[in-house]
Amino acid sequence: MTTELRDACARAMHVVTTSGKVHRGSRAGLFILQHTGWGIAARLLMLPPLVWGVDLAYWIVSHNRSFFARFMFRRE
Repeated sequence: MTTELRDACARAMHVVTTSGKVHRGSRAGLFILQHTGWGIAARLLMLPPLVWGVDLAYWIVSHNRSFFARFMFRRE
């Protein structure tokens, strides 16, 4: 892993395919969904008007990680 990729991974989720293509942010999440049994939903969310909403939601969550971590990753 290069230094640039490590720094970029600290800011956004990344997926590197076997062919070397890099998906980052919300597009990486959609790629994961597409390949883990949610293919139809992921392909639907990749359509232009919907993908913008996915991008916005990812941006909001990624820029407020500490706030969302309080609700999503609590100890029982």
